[in-house]
Formats: sequence, C-alpha cells, structure tokens
Amino acid sequence: MRKSGFILLFIFVLNPLTTAQLNKFSSEDIARRSMSILAPTTLKQLQWLPEEAAYSFAEDSVDESALLKGYAASGKKETIVTSEYLNMLLKKAGYDGSSSIPRIRWISGTQFQFWKDETLFEYDALKKNLFLINKLTKEAEEKSVSPDNKTVAFVKGNDLFISYADGNEFRVTSDGGHNITNGKSVSRNEFGIAGGIFWQQNGKLLAFYKEDLASVTDYPLLKIDTQPATVEMIKYPMAGQKSSKVSLHIFNIESKQTIKLNIEGDDEQYITSVTWHPSGNFIFAGILNRDQNHLKVIKFDAMTGEPVKILFEETDDKYVEPEHDLFFLPKDDGKFLWFSERNKWRHLYLYGIEGNLIKQLTNGSYVVTDFHGFDEAGENIFITTTEESPLERHFYKINLKTGLKTKLTRHKGVHNVKVHSSGFYFIDELSSLDTPNEIRIIDYKGDEISLIHKSGNPYEKYETGKHKIFSIKNEIGSELYCRIVYPSNFDSTKVYPAIVYVYGGPHAQLVRNEFPRGRYNLWFHRMASEGFVIFTLDNRGSDNRGLEFEQATFRRLGTIELEDQIAGVNYLKSQAFVDSNRLGVFGWSYGGFMSTAMMLRTGGMFKVGVNGGAVIDWRLYEVMYTERYMDTPQQNPDGYEESNLLNYADRLNGSLLLVHGTSDPVVVWQNTLAFADKAAKLNKPLDYFPYYGHGHHVGGTEGVHLFEKITNYFLEKL
Repeated sequence: MRKSGFILLFIFVLNPLTTAQLNKFSSEDIARRSMSILAPTTLKQLQWLPEEAAYSFAEDSVDESALLKGYAASGKKETIVTSEYLNMLLKKAGYDGSSSIPRIRWISGTQFQFWKDETLFEYDALKKNLFLINKLTKEAEEKSVSPDNKTVAFVKGNDLFISYADGNEFRVTSDGGHNITNGKSVSRNEFGIAGGIFWQQNGKLLAFYKEDLASVTDYPLLKIDTQPATVEMIKYPMAGQKSSKVSLHIFNIESKQTIKLNIEGDDEQYITSVTWHPSGNFIFAGILNRDQNHLKVIKFDAMTGEPVKILFEETDDKYVEPEHDLFFLPKDDGKFLWFSERNKWRHLYLYGIEGNLIKQLTNGSYVVTDFHGFDEAGENIFITTTEESPLERHFYKINLKTGLKTKLTRHKGVHNVKVHSSGFYFIDELSSLDTPNEIRIIDYKGDEISLIHKSGNPYEKYETGKHKIFSIKNEIGSELYCRIVYPSNFDSTKVYPAIVYVYGGPHAQLVRNEFPRGRYNLWFHRMASEGFVIFTLDNRGSDNRGLEFEQATFRRLGTIELEDQIAGVNYLKSQAFVDSNRLGVFGWSYGGFMSTAMMLRTGGMFKVGVNGGAVIDWRLYEVMYTERYMDTPQQNPDGYEESNLLNYADRLNGSLLLVHGTSDPVVVWQNTLAFADKAAKLNKPLDYFPYYGHGHHVGGTEGVHLFEKITNYFLEKL
C-alpha cells in the first residue's frame, strides 16, 4: 500500500485569547444561536438599486430598523425609510407592523414591494406613501408577481390561481389535489428546479408545471398528537418504482385559455431549464429521459405549444445533469449561453437561437460555479469559478467577442459577488478562514472603492480549535482536500481521540477556505474544547472537482467514498497526537449513510459512530436522485446490494447511535427503523433516538437536546 503524502495549504488560529478566559459553546449556542448572534455580521438584504450606482440594506438598532442607501462611488449613506414610519403606514391601512424591515424587492429606483402575510404592498420613497397592490387568500402558496408588478399567480389546494390588482381572481386549474399539483415545484426539486410558475417577460402568458402523482406510492407519516394516532400520506417515489408524470402548460392572461406543450417521450421523463425567449413568442425546455443520460433542449411555439426545433442533445454513459436556464444576450436575443459538463468540467457555451454552437466561452480544468449576468452594453459576462483553487471562489469578467477573461477579486477565500446592472460596480462579499465577513465595493478593474462592512470574530469569547486545511493522495493518486480542527489546548506531545465528520455525497463540498460558521462548525469547536481532534475529507463523488471525480461513485454509492475516507483515517492514524484506538465518526443525511458504512465496512476502525437522518438502503430513497447515481435496482442489483447497509449489520462492533425525524419527507424514517430491526434480530447493541414530528433536520428545543445527546455520546463512549 502506497503511503499517502500530504500538502499543507494554510493554518488559521481562531482563539486569540488563552482558553482560561473563554467559554465553551453550549448546545443552546449550537442549535439556536449559530446562525444569528454567533454568526459573522453582515449587511441584511444587501442589493443594488436598479437605476443608479447605489445599494440598499437593512440595519437594526436597539430602537428600530431602517432601510439605508449607500452610494457606490462616494460611500455616502442615507436613510430611505425606518421601520417606525413603515409601521405607521401599515397601521393606517389596518395591518400590524413588524420589528424589522420586511423583505423587499426594488421595482424601480424609488419604489419597492414587500409581502405582509397575503398582502402585497408597494412603498414609494419619493412620495413616502404606501400602496396596497394585491391581496390574496390566506391559503395562498407559491406567490409569484408578474412583470407588471401588480398581477399575482399563486397556488391554493394544489390548483393555480391568478389574482388581479382590481381584486378579481381567476382559477386557472381545477384538477389539483392529492394526486395532482399545479404551479408547484416538481421532480422533488432536482435538476435545478425551484418553482413551478414562469412569467413571460411582458406578463401576458404564464407557464406552469403540472405534476401527476397518481402512480406514485402513498407513504405514511405517523402522527401521535391525536388519539388514536393517525397517519398523513405523502407522495414518495422510491428508486425503481413508478415516478410522477410532469407536463408544462401555458395560460393566456387575456384570453384565459390554457394550452399544454406537446412534449414527446416517456411519461416519466423530466422537464427542466424552462426559459422564455425575450420576445415572448417561444419557450424553451430541457427534456431529460428517466435514465438521465440523454437530454434534448427544445424550442416550442408559445401560442400553439408545438415543438419548433430540437436545438441540441447531450448524452453521457453515466448521467447528464441540467441545472440552469438558458441565458439570452441582452442586446442579441438570437444568442444564448448554456451550462454543460460535456467536456468533463462545467463550462459555458455560446449558442445561436437555431441550436448552432458558436463557441465555448470558458475552458480548463475548473468549474464555473455561478453565472452573474451581463453588463449594460451586453459586451461582457460575469462568472464565479474554481480556477484559482477548488478551495476558493473567484469572480471574473469575460468579453463575449474577444474571450478576454479578467479576474476581478484579489483576496484569497470565497467570494460572493453581486453585479450592478451597468457592469461597472460590484458588491464583493469575502469569507476566508481568517476573515469572518468583509464586504467591498469594487469596480470593473477589480480596484477597491470602499470597504462597507467588516465583521469581527463572533467566536472571540469562546474556546475554539485551530484549523488546518491540506491535501492527501488516495491510492490512485487523486488529490483529496482535508481539514483538521485541533483541540483547544493542543499539545503535540499528548494523544487525543479523533472524530471524523463526514458527508461525502454529491453536490457538497465541506472543505473550503471560508470562515467556519453554522451549527456543525460550532459543534466542532465544542468538541475541540473537550479535547477531541475533528477531521473532515471531501472524497470522490463530492462537488466542484470535475465530472471524472464526481462520477467515480456511479453505481457504487458508499464504496469508492469509503476508500477515500479510509485514506484520510490512515493519515490520521499516522499522526502521533491521534489515539488510533479512539476514533469516532459522525454524519447526517448522506453523511449518516457514510458514518454508518464507516462503522460497518472498515474492519473495526471506529469505536463510536453517530448517524442522523441516514439512507440505509438506497431502494428506499427517491427516484430522481438515486437513479442518477445508481440506475434502478432492476438495472443495478449488485450495486444496490453492495451499498445496502443492512447487509453489514452483523459487523457492528462498538457504539452506534441512530437519530431520525419521524416525519422526515426526504430520507424516510423507514431507513433507520429497518436497521434497528436488523440489529435486534442479530442481537447487536444499538442506541436509537427518534425526534417526533421533525423532518430531515431537528430544530428548536429538540435541536438543543440533539446536540447535547451527540456531545455526551462521544464524551461517554469515546
């Protein structure tokens, strides 16, 4: 076996004071305060104004909140409106106020809209007046405001409705119910789908999804707050079973007629990347077969619903995963940009309206993570990529004609950028291991105009561990990025127990050069203060490393990842300060699957494990996700058997705690119940705790209980 080498990247010390002066994070801190008072400070609702080089943000004080305006060039700030004044106007209209500025949406340089429950209001900053724009029924869901900023589409009882500004309401569909949804997100939010209502740019047509779930299995969620207990039925399509049938429809606001797009193919195929042409005459969609290895991007006539042309097709021997819309050029609606991984890295391609490939805009061994739009002239695009390092995110400008690429961010770390409509100014929010949060205004050259916010260290009064990020090589030479959190009072001459925190699944990257925030990171520091080493590794199958790295786990979930995690454990065991006999592992969701696999399939490497909301048998997980990475159980029986953790329950040694929300609609409770049953039949000791009524994550008071339980479990068992 080849010894794994490693490369040290950087070290950051979080605790500037001696630990004698500091507090330990409590379970209350972790569960309730990690995303509020124990998170880096920021500028709330920070966004560009649409018509001038200025931005707005909400600011809270002891007495009131205010919406402020800042000028990009001068740095001057002024108040737009206070919560006190806004509340006064709301009370005049017969509505209760709120303690903070509501979530706003600018519709012009001086007007913004916001929702107050089911009522849409508009505030005019020049007139200092408040206007009621639209009022919906209390049962309204999926509210979507039209481009005229007055008409609203919404869903009630799984049917689609239109609410007009004059108070009239029109019911678009009448077949909604348990088996059919209209205007809602479909395909369990896979393929970049995050809603089911699509307004045409001029607001005269409205496209919407219909999902027929009649063939999908009804799945029971237990309710014990009734006497006797009852069940709530949800639709849950399990791998290899019947899936939903999705269709796309267009409603004409003026004629009040609806047409269905004529989409040929399998009833159980997927429809994504729904995009209106700027003219409003055409609508585009990506049609993906259920096997998820063949995508067609099709142009449809918006008035007839008939297909005009298949623009292009993409195939892959494993899977194709469309997740983005088409991005039409603002000055040339005969051209659009398309995200594709056809060359094994996620890049942007420039196409003509008839499907002719003009050129590939980005290229190289990196991925484009975000597209931020165009400048006002339509000459340049703005993107974020991993080109500098998979551990960082940097922001670039690319000239569409010449292809010239300019890097505009200069500080190391993860940048999150908002582009002003002119393409001249940018809001650059930076996080790195030693930078909790800094927000700058930069210009088109990348020069800093001003630093408009700088967060202090929210952990300065707490006992924290030193972070190290580095890489090792696995057995085939792949570079794997790792992070260690050292015990707070680390002494290299001492020996410490270690806990591996794992996720390991697709669409996740745990190791990045950004400030460690959120409840899991606070928990790492809590355990560091208790004398534990915390280790994390991004194995093959995790995100933003190119298709070869990400598809390595295809049809064998839990096996290839395990090989890489073992390489990480071997590195840990080679460190003199790690007690090889006191290793633990913890993970949630896919990480729960991995943590259980690491307890069962590594020959007793781990003494203690905690599994939260875990997949145990991939036949019990949803069609869309599972079949992408595993094919169906009928197509890949050996892969499903290899990954099924019930088949390894007899190997359980040491202490394993399973926790699960009893109403989890993502990873159903049946997974860990089946494992508990198998352990009992094998007479294997197992600790188990269900959190009644909770979904895929456990919050509130029970969240405090959860972290107290996990912490104590490792303290007692490891």
